[in-house]
Amino acid sequence: MQDAWPIGIGKAAELSGISPKMLRHYESLELLGAVTRTDSNYRQYSLSDVHTLRFIRRARDMGFSLDAIAELVGLWHNRRRSSASVKRVAQKHMDELAERIVAMQAMQRTLDSLLSHCPGDERPDCPILDDLAHP
Repeated sequence: MQDAWPIGIGKAAELSGISPKMLRHYESLELLGAVTRTDSNYRQYSLSDVHTLRFIRRARDMGFSLDAIAELVGLWHNRRRSSASVKRVAQKHMDELAERIVAMQAMQRTLDSLLSHCPGDERPDCPILDDLAHP
């Protein structure tokens, strides 16, 4: 049996892989545009809305910020967009990821060094705590 469109929030959540709570949040951020409502004020999602929600989920899975996702959704819906605009958003995210990776690798090296200097025995002396106490 085919699903009837429009659909309610539960089915939209199921089809998009996004919780109903997050659907409401994305709607409040205007990432979906205007969602149709029934006379009883129930949300009614279209197939296009579900595609947009899947797009948002995929972008979130890739770590894009909500601001970047809003920009990407706008570009996705704009058939007059330039690929350069899309690439600029993606490149900015890639650069931010690279910075975070460098910072995390530095944290990993520091923690590895501290772990190697900690005897891990019954004595109270601990270079890990000493380091954390002295920025």
